[in-house]
Amino acid sequence: MKTHPSVTAFTTSKQTVVTIGTFDGVHLGHQKIIRRLLESAHNENLTSVVLTFFPHPRMVLQKDTQIQLINTIDERAALLDRLGLDHLVIHPFTREFSRLDAEVFVEEILVKQLQTKKVIIGYDHRFGRNRSADIHNLKAFGDQYGFTVEEISKQELEDVAISSTKVRKALEEGAIEKANNYLGAPILLTGTVITGKKLGRTLGYPTANLDIKENYKLIPANGVYVVSAYIEDVLVYGMMNIGTNPTVGGTQRTIETYFFNFEGDLYDKTLQIRLHKRLRDEKKFDALAELIRAMRQDEKAAKAYIETH
Repeated sequence: MKTHPSVTAFTTSKQTVVTIGTFDGVHLGHQKIIRRLLESAHNENLTSVVLTFFPHPRMVLQKDTQIQLINTIDERAALLDRLGLDHLVIHPFTREFSRLDAEVFVEEILVKQLQTKKVIIGYDHRFGRNRSADIHNLKAFGDQYGFTVEEISKQELEDVAISSTKVRKALEEGAIEKANNYLGAPILLTGTVITGKKLGRTLGYPTANLDIKENYKLIPANGVYVVSAYIEDVLVYGMMNIGTNPTVGGTQRTIETYFFNFEGDLYDKTLQIRLHKRLRDEKKFDALAELIRAMRQDEKAAKAYIETH
């Protein structure tokens, strides 16, 4: 897959089949649309293109919103890449872009820039200034400018019964397995390992402290999780604590992972950690000895889950 930073950076020698959306999470509903896109590209000898936007429109148009996204833009691109697309166009979303007239969007972006021969889109898609145009307008523009529109029906979308909002809610509640079922894969946390307070070492559980620079990234609910990561191409499992470490008087939220059967220096390394199961809530213990006992139980439970899954 080739990634382009804007529609003006896109070039193609073949006409394209395009779908448009934010695709946060790249969940099973999104994947259904992408599969339709790829089938159409194959059957009609077209190049497959996903047109997405960053920042998220609500970040630009609703400055007071605190929307948190399932994926960083890099994670979203990596997930789309795995599906087998030809091209991903990540166009900058600005206030100026939001004011683009619907017909100008179609003529300048879809027709001239993306060389669109076909658009595959949901029945409820809206576009253009103030989101004034809908699927009927798009079909009319298709007749005018020489492209076809394949509509994904309400029933097809409702059959999947998945939305990015549902995934976000599951993550906020710590319902990792439900979120992963929606996504068709484990949720990802990508960041750089930084120096922490090194308290884990004193407890017999040295941890990697993950720093995620994107402040819009949705972090799941506080608690203890079973996780995995590829470290130098080796799959390593572990347990992660998301929270403030209240037993030792912590106040700042951290993401700390203890990897099983691993020894090595992870500082300044970028890790992509997958969350598989939530074991328990974060808890304040009356003494460090109680915390250590709980961590041993967490380790036992995590390893039992890994063996059976």
